[in-house]
Amino acid sequence: MEVFIEFLERIDNPLHRARTEEVLGSVTRKFPNLMPKIAWNQPMFTDHDTFIIGFSVAKHHLAVAPERVGINHFSDDIVKSGYDHTKELVRIKWDSPVDFSLLERMIEFNILDKADCSTFWRK
Repeated sequence: MEVFIEFLERIDNPLHRARTEEVLGSVTRKFPNLMPKIAWNQPMFTDHDTFIIGFSVAKHHLAVAPERVGINHFSDDIVKSGYDHTKELVRIKWDSPVDFSLLERMIEFNILDKADCSTFWRK
């Protein structure tokens, strides 16, 4: 989590900071083999130098980016969890609970789906 300290300190709203820290901490604990890093000023996790999942903070939500393939694969589950999404990210409103099970399934899917990927992003 040390890699995320500076990013977290820049989140002005203490509730948003705590929620983001909770999510990043959960991913770190559940997936210790993933590499936490900051890229494009956002926290993300990689596996063998390929992108697995990224996060960003907005005024009304925490954005989760599992790449378009992940969004497409879990679209129904995302909606069932009460989140809205675009082609590239899922929006978890600050006052909504985090569906950690869904988050973990998205990460597990990307780890398996990108096991043989040799590029940062899917091609």
